[in-house]
Amino acid sequence: MPKTYSDVERAYIKKRLKEEAAYCLSAFGVRRTTVDALIERVKIPKGTFYLFYDSKEILLFEVIMEQHEMIEKQLLDEINTLRDRTTSDSLTEVIYKFFKAAEAAGLLRLITTGEIELLCRKLPQAVMQNHFSFDSAMIKKIFETLSLSENISAAHLAAAFRNLFISMIYQREMGEKYFDEALKLTIRGLVLQMLLPGDV
Repeated sequence: MPKTYSDVERAYIKKRLKEEAAYCLSAFGVRRTTVDALIERVKIPKGTFYLFYDSKEILLFEVIMEQHEMIEKQLLDEINTLRDRTTSDSLTEVIYKFFKAAEAAGLLRLITTGEIELLCRKLPQAVMQNHFSFDSAMIKKIFETLSLSENISAAHLAAAFRNLFISMIYQREMGEKYFDEALKLTIRGLVLQMLLPGDV
């Protein structure tokens, strides 16, 4: 029978599981991160792991989403400082920095190695759908923060930005020398559609 934990113990165990999952994800990837490795690092019984998470995939996805949310919060904070001074150049630069921060955080590597696909295949559909809703919610927040009229639906714009992120996988094929400037140009195109009234 699994041990009962106090609220403080539960919070500590969950925090440690996330810390070790983040480390293992970065160091070993999805395939080589196992429940056995995680419980050994956190020093808990295997049964305790399943009190917190139904699978390692759900834990790893939660860790990825928290990294994603942290980068998105930084993006929204920077956009918030623009407010009435928003120009297509300033907004393009802020969103470009967001894409580069996601790349630096290792999220892109998970996609290029196929690790994220492996992870997503093993996640419940509801978890993935929630992620897509989260992206749309972030775009809505950008619209609200900058008092923009919604010329494009938030869901469509979120999908466009996801497509742009996926294109980063093919930097080498597209020409690394020109990729960053091409990325900025594409972001600028989306930004213009966000900022200009009516059809562009």
